Amino acid sequence: MDSPEVTFTLAYVVFAVCFVFTPTEFHSAGLTVQNLLSGWLGSEDAAFVPYHLRRTAATLLCHSLLPLGYYVGMCFAASEKRLYSPSQAPETWRVFLLLALTLPAIACALIYYWSRDRWAHHPLARTLARYALPQSGWRAVASSVDTEFRRIDKFATGAPGARVIVTDTWVLKVTTYRVRVAQQQDVHLTVTESQQRDLSPDSNLPVQLLTIRVASADPAVPAFDIRFGLSARPGTLPAHWEPQPCPADAPGGPHPAANTSCRLHSTEYGELCEKLRAPIRSAADVVIHQSLGDLFLETFASLVEVNPAYSVPSSQDLEACIGCMQTRASVRLVKTCQEADEGECQQCCCRPMWCLTCMGKWFASRQDPQRPDTWLASRVPCPTCRARFCILDVCAVR
Repeated sequence: MDSPEVTFTLAYVVFAVCFVFTPTEFHSAGLTVQNLLSGWLGSEDAAFVPYHLRRTAATLLCHSLLPLGYYVGMCFAASEKRLYSPSQAPETWRVFLLLALTLPAIACALIYYWSRDRWAHHPLARTLARYALPQSGWRAVASSVDTEFRRIDKFATGAPGARVIVTDTWVLKVTTYRVRVAQQQDVHLTVTESQQRDLSPDSNLPVQLLTIRVASADPAVPAFDIRFGLSARPGTLPAHWEPQPCPADAPGGPHPAANTSCRLHSTEYGELCEKLRAPIRSAADVVIHQSLGDLFLETFASLVEVNPAYSVPSSQDLEACIGCMQTRASVRLVKTCQEADEGECQQCCCRPMWCLTCMGKWFASRQDPQRPDTWLASRVPCPTCRARFCILDVCAVR
């Protein structure tokens, strides 16, 4: 293939993929079906269901025309192939042209079928009809959806091609070609999958992706999934965690426990739970982390395990942890990161008084909640004698 052919093919493939999946840049430039056909589609706020009846049909037709657009473009990019005259074009291109013409034809036939009886055959209309009372039709249900969508207290989130909307009565998922609908009083919500990401794309915080299956009690209504990212934001330490203040004669005097840390919190997820009437259950093998502190404690414990262990003299008895008073002290601060007279860390002279969990929580409580990426490399004062230490200085007691 010559260079114009290759160049056009690559450019058109990029355009087609972006036009179908519509990244942020295309939305900003207005290169979306919703924007290009806004005059015909109308307003989503004014009439949610009629808008999406037309939008899904228009999207299907526009996307089905993409192969034909590629063929027309190749007529100019590869003029020597004489593609503008199908009878003289290579056989492969004639087959491609037939396919490019068949797709819009099928799309038009399907859209015509959907639009009969004022869109009564559209998948969205058929789903709404399942919730209609015997004396009414799907349009009465659509009117109810339109009314609730116009309310300001609805929950809505997500990109235009994958939006989740929850009203007082309905759970809606708007995708490129479909609008999934379920009635709140009939749904069962289950967290079916949990994925951990180290960093959120829009912040330096860890994020947990949850997949929630929305299943209707009516087996004729297909189930669908919605996804949420639980990201971190400032919060408070658990109420049972209250590190002891340092003695009055310690350097710096008494120091009350810090009251800020990070916990996994998603404003959207919280709003979703408040708007939903049905409880969200978790599958047996799905773990939802409740706090960023939980994630940090797991990492903290794994790093302490590889540090040199501290051997307790036989004459010394381990007492209960002074942080939780529930378990025996299991760690001691011993400077192992550098030589005794080097670096910022200092030698701690305290006996083992803390368990691993409480020491990890103390370490986390002394960090900047907005900068969790710096936690592992930071240094904090000993909760009793104030000697500075890092994670490398936390030694498990053996």
